[in-house]
Amino acid sequence: MMQSPENANHADSVVYIIDDDQSLREAIEDLLHSVGLQAVSFASVQQFLDAGQQDAPSCLVLDIRMPGMSGLDFHREMNKWDVHLPVIFITGHGDIPMSVRAMKQGAVEFLTKPFREQDLLDAIHQALALDRENRAVRNNYQILRTRYASLNDGERDVVQQVVAGLLNKQIAAELGVSEITVKVRRAQAMRKMQATSLPELVRMIGQLQAVKRPV
Repeated sequence: MMQSPENANHADSVVYIIDDDQSLREAIEDLLHSVGLQAVSFASVQQFLDAGQQDAPSCLVLDIRMPGMSGLDFHREMNKWDVHLPVIFITGHGDIPMSVRAMKQGAVEFLTKPFREQDLLDAIHQALALDRENRAVRNNYQILRTRYASLNDGERDVVQQVVAGLLNKQIAAELGVSEITVKVRRAQAMRKMQATSLPELVRMIGQLQAVKRPV
């Protein structure tokens, strides 16, 4: 079977399925395999946590109600287990308050069983595209954080003053050093951060300061 461009783009992706209904898990796996997507299924949240995740763009198809930890409870506490995946909820017992709660928690979609196969596939493609974006953000953040960690204290002091909008003369007065020292530290900081201009350096530091916790 020839893959569509969209399917080919997701060929290296993984869709995790957590549902205590074995027949439904198998049906979803078959559906995903038919369009070239890798699927891995589990009967419980604990099984999923024990197995770990592959390093690939992924999403999670999660049943709302299961024995043990419910899907909603797991979704709310995913950060606790260092799980950062877009979630698609499926349920046979959905209601409006439950769907609102799920969407407020950041779910990509909330589907009530029985759902249309195309609706599930559309939600999965949306979730995988979102995870690719999130992974790129996390990767960029880690790169910038590593570069920033390579700066010494003097370079960081100068960078912070640059970000605050101070001129070299003002920075020198603020830090009690010469303008030459400020220029040298700024140049070293730009080299280590791999910034080609001051605006780019300011943007990089802004990204680091804005991201408290990568998505």
